[in-house]
Amino acid sequence: MSDFIPLLKSRRSAMKFVPNIEIPEQELNEMFNLTKYAPSAFNLQHAHYVVVTDPEKKSKLYEAANKQYKVQTASAVILVLGNTNAYLDVGPINEGLLNLGVMSKQEYDMTVESVLGFYESRGDTFKRDEAVRNASLSAMLFMLVAKEKGWDTCPMIGFDPAAVSAELNIPDAYVPAMMITIGKEDTTNQRPRGYRKPVGEFVSYNAF
Repeated sequence: MSDFIPLLKSRRSAMKFVPNIEIPEQELNEMFNLTKYAPSAFNLQHAHYVVVTDPEKKSKLYEAANKQYKVQTASAVILVLGNTNAYLDVGPINEGLLNLGVMSKQEYDMTVESVLGFYESRGDTFKRDEAVRNASLSAMLFMLVAKEKGWDTCPMIGFDPAAVSAELNIPDAYVPAMMITIGKEDTTNQRPRGYRKPVGEFVSYNAF
């Protein structure tokens, strides 16, 4: 736990990366194996990651991301998606607890019914908001895990989501929440960290 605060303070959004550094798939999988512990509403685990390391595909993403240098030089480009239909998985996700006897059949049925009703009654806008919200929680944890393992990242929204979705064959139910570039940061000419508001400017108690 004592190492977390230095890790937190050392994580920065990398504006450029050292080119031609490969990131092993095994190492990425280790990161995702920790990222899976991110919180999600009703444990629905809305997030899905599409990792792009293929140079040709990465070049297409570079074009779709306004030709940003960090996309071109990153070891991998990761599209973070949120599943707008994640609530439909409430049954399968809870079957393990049912089979173990942790959850009774009555409790299981009530959970499935309540979660389905919760999402269906609130409509498509809510489902989209939930997809982005929960995918973003997951993405933040991924970036901290990556930093702990010696990799630098940058979350991005500067890309054409329709073009990226078409290039990567993203199903309609999945909404791009953000893009993350990952690699080893090129720290030459790195700017000092930007201004951070003091607590009094962004925290209120009991009312705004």
